[in-house]
Amino acid sequence: MTAITQETEGDGHARYTCRLRVSSGARTVLEAEWSRCRWLWNECCARSKKAHRDGEKCGPARLDRMLTQARTAMSWLREGSSVPQQQLIRDFAKSRAKALKDIRARLPMRQRAGMPRYKKKHQDAPSLNYTRRGFRLKNGRLHLAGGIAVTVVWSRDLPEPPSSVRVYRDSTGAWYASFVVPAVTEALPETGAVIGIDWGVKETATTTSDEHDLPHPQHGKNAAQRLAHYQRMMSRRRPPKGRAASKGYRTAQAQAAKLHKKVARQRQDTARKWAKKVVRDHDAVAVEDFRPKFLAKSTMARKAADAAIAATKAALVEMARKHGRTVHLVHPAHTTMDCAQCGARTKHALPLSERTYTCTACGVVSPRDKNSARVMLVRAGLQPG
Repeated sequence: MTAITQETEGDGHARYTCRLRVSSGARTVLEAEWSRCRWLWNECCARSKKAHRDGEKCGPARLDRMLTQARTAMSWLREGSSVPQQQLIRDFAKSRAKALKDIRARLPMRQRAGMPRYKKKHQDAPSLNYTRRGFRLKNGRLHLAGGIAVTVVWSRDLPEPPSSVRVYRDSTGAWYASFVVPAVTEALPETGAVIGIDWGVKETATTTSDEHDLPHPQHGKNAAQRLAHYQRMMSRRRPPKGRAASKGYRTAQAQAAKLHKKVARQRQDTARKWAKKVVRDHDAVAVEDFRPKFLAKSTMARKAADAAIAATKAALVEMARKHGRTVHLVHPAHTTMDCAQCGARTKHALPLSERTYTCTACGVVSPRDKNSARVMLVRAGLQPG
């Protein structure tokens, strides 16, 4: 398993996530630090609700004063580092401001950012943010403010010194450090080739090049039987409301979470390897800007979710940005109805069962997804049509 994964930040930065080896002592200190930050977050929620009822403002300056007063009055809060606590205040203020902005803009409920909610002890995993003055890297180890030292599992060096780090624990109990560094472009030699990509369910990606098609990997389907086994174990051991979960229930829950994590990593690994191959062999990519939300309400919902189209598209865009390639996002409207040869459009939408496209104007016959992939190139201006 790769120890470092990379994601793109929106402000010209990249995020590198590394596995951590945390000792029992460091784990105790990190969990205590998270307890203080969780209390502080819940206090911010309470102050925010009270200010909203009273018609008062609850901005970052007021929350900073609240933190100063709380650290002065409570010795147990002063035992923790001020860096993650201050970062938590800023994160709360940003999420609250984003929610209020969406409310003022009168966006639909499904498009709004929700107001910050209370964090519960047994439901929310630890997550601590440290700025540059709150951590340092020395001899391959990560030293955090408060005397916390953990070992980082490095598979490669960071391209630039990190400006911040987020230390968190996932659903399987593993600890990670997510470093934010300036994005660096690693240019690849030019090939002079272009490619069009159409997303689908039978095949995750159909391209204008037969060598670069991505078949459906079916990682979720392969793990479905074992996952159902763990879920039945959880169902049989589910505790009554208000009762603590048994050891058997927690064990089955951990096994199910571990399997979910494995499937997600398999999908990510498949997407990144395919994206690297596409980007390495082509200078420009025309890809369907497909939003697969509507598939969640169709009979193909499970297979579409297993294909992970959104994650694969994100991996392709990130890989192209990393290596300086050009990506054209093509609007998906009528891409299955247009002819890539002459540009004519059918009078009615083709049913999903019809996998061959026949143009009524020029008479060209081609596989439906291959025709759509060529339409991407035409619409992006990469191929005359």
